[in-house]
Amino acid sequence: MSPKSIEGALDRDFADKILAAYKQDPRNNVVRRSISRTPIVNTVYDPSATAGTTMAFSNEIETMSVVNQKNSGRCWIFAALNILRESIAKKLGITAKFELSQNYISLFDKIEKANFALESVISLAQYSPNERVFQFILTEPVSDGGQWDMFVNLVNKYGLMPKDCFPETYHSNNTRETNFLVNALIRQFAYQAHELAKAGKMSEIRPLKDKVMETVYRLFYDAFGIPPERFDFEYVDSKQKFHKETFTPKSFFEKYVGKELSEYQSLINSPTADKPFLRNYTIDYLGNVLEGKSINHLNVEMEDMKKAIVKQLLAGELVWFGSDVGFFRDRESIAWDDKAFDYESAFGMLPYFEKGAMLDFRHSAMNHAMVITGVDLEDGKPLKWKIENSWGDSGGSNGYYVMSDTWFDRFVYQAVVKTKYLTKEQADAAKRVPTHLNPWDPMGTLAD
Repeated sequence: MSPKSIEGALDRDFADKILAAYKQDPRNNVVRRSISRTPIVNTVYDPSATAGTTMAFSNEIETMSVVNQKNSGRCWIFAALNILRESIAKKLGITAKFELSQNYISLFDKIEKANFALESVISLAQYSPNERVFQFILTEPVSDGGQWDMFVNLVNKYGLMPKDCFPETYHSNNTRETNFLVNALIRQFAYQAHELAKAGKMSEIRPLKDKVMETVYRLFYDAFGIPPERFDFEYVDSKQKFHKETFTPKSFFEKYVGKELSEYQSLINSPTADKPFLRNYTIDYLGNVLEGKSINHLNVEMEDMKKAIVKQLLAGELVWFGSDVGFFRDRESIAWDDKAFDYESAFGMLPYFEKGAMLDFRHSAMNHAMVITGVDLEDGKPLKWKIENSWGDSGGSNGYYVMSDTWFDRFVYQAVVKTKYLTKEQADAAKRVPTHLNPWDPMGTLAD
């Protein structure tokens, strides 16, 4: 049977017509030649779209210098710690550079994720590795990414410490190798556990898991270091007075943060038919601390999410948020704007479509967490937002960027706000028993 007899197969006549029409349009010569030695994003960049964009906001919270997650996907940890460091610094009158240890949280995140994955494997050991849930878990059992509730679980269990007490290592900044090794270990365990389950030897699986966890601990202690059980917290306040106090990670957390983390609620904007607004959602097989709080998202309209964010900003409190930075982001200029790159004139296409459809058809999802530090309001409506990133200070305006409100509408999927800034209807909805979503649901993607 020739290809022409198969419906949908490409044939030469079809291709020749397209090529002939392509050659007749001289604009195609310009586009083809302009991108032959230049990245597409540089070619389609439209400076006029962001002309007049400035780092000036009607409402802005002063924050410290940006941090740098380097070659790791720990943006969710960096963004969350950025919020806590500002809160602690404000309480203590610290105005100099101050960071909380990202490495400390990362160390135990890796260990807890490995344990979480191993327990998931045990629960599925009797099934074929081709079973969809089992296969999904084995794809990437341990990664760098995470979500807000996972951060809360780690801090509640392990506490916090200043970065000076447990600084970064090469491998905390460059996680590819340790991720490869720990995932190899987990997949090998999955194979062994599956074989034991088939042989009816379920009682042998858990002792095997304990041995695997010993190896996991050693791997990450080797790579990330051994954190101190006690440390001296030293700082100079705004009156140039020196302070020194000894803490454990838990006592440091309890003194300077405490119950504050329990006041936050994750909001999502998922305009898809399967997720009615003002409903609560959780994602199966997603987490790190096994005994910790499950992921909990309240789905709200975008305008309602913005109102809650603005309330928190106007109260002088920063906002952790998650977005898809795969579209229209510019590391060099200050503006992240969905009008900044003109793909349509060059290629006759737009790289985005309706937000709910992009979620349903796997074209977009939350993949990066940052901090909102300011908003420009006109008649109570946002025009642009100031964002603090964790990619160092070489891009944007010393690592800070301006996000247009239309970019916000299209590509922001999650924000975390205190329940006191929610309406009563929203706060009540957030307390209801959540609907369970599949592990591969787009609202279960991790910020990295």
